[in-house]
Amino acid sequence: MARPTMAQDIERRIKELILERRLAPGDALPTEGELMDLFEAGRVSVREALKSLQAVNVVEIRRGYGTFVGSLSLSPFAEGLAFRAAVRHRRGEPGLAELMKVREALEAGLVGTVAAGVPQDGLDVLRALVARMETEAADSGRVARATDRAFHLALYAALDNHLLSEVLDAFWAAMDRVREDVDDGHQDPAVTCAQHREIVDAVAAVDGERAVRAMRTHFDGIRARLAAG
Repeated sequence: MARPTMAQDIERRIKELILERRLAPGDALPTEGELMDLFEAGRVSVREALKSLQAVNVVEIRRGYGTFVGSLSLSPFAEGLAFRAAVRHRRGEPGLAELMKVREALEAGLVGTVAAGVPQDGLDVLRALVARMETEAADSGRVARATDRAFHLALYAALDNHLLSEVLDAFWAAMDRVREDVDDGHQDPAVTCAQHREIVDAVAAVDGERAVRAMRTHFDGIRARLAAG
C-alpha cells in the first residue's frame, strides 16, 4: 500500500481538527499560515489539501475572507453515482436500473416504518403534493419530476433524519443526471397520481404492509418502463 502524501496527511489532520474542535458548517478554520505552522508543512501541501477537501464540501475557501467548514453535503456522492451510472449506460449496462434498485430497497424498507408516525400536517403536505400532481397531469399530460421528487422526500420527513433525506435526494439527483441521456418513457400520469395517492392513504391508515405494497407497485411500473426502454 502506497504511503499517503504530505497533502493527504494534512487532509486527514484537518478533518481531525474539525472533529476535535466540534466545528460545524460555516465555522472558521485556522488560516493557511496557521495551518502551515500547526502541521509544520509547506504552503503548497496545505493548499493542495484544502482544495481536495473543498472538492468534497468538507471545507469552503472564500477568497478574501478565509477558510471555513464546508456544507458537508452529499453532492459529490450524487455526482459520483451519476457518473458511474452514465458510464455503465454508455457501455450498454443497466446503470439507471441499478440506481432504481437501490432506491427501491431504501424506500420500500422505510415506508412501513413511516406509516406508524406521520403527523397530520405531514399528511396534509403529501396530499397537497398529490393534488399538484393531478393538476400537472391535467394541464400538461405528465407529472413534473420536481413534484414527484418533493413527494418522496416529504414522505420521510417524519423520521427527522437529515442524513437519510440527503442520501435519498442524492439518488434523485444522480437519476436526474443519468436521465438526461436516457429516455425511460413516461408513465400514464393518471396511474402515477393513483399510485402516490395509495401510498398516502396507506400511511394515513397506519397500515405499514399496505404502504410497502403500494411502494413496490410504484417501483414495478418504473422497472417495467426501464426494461422496455
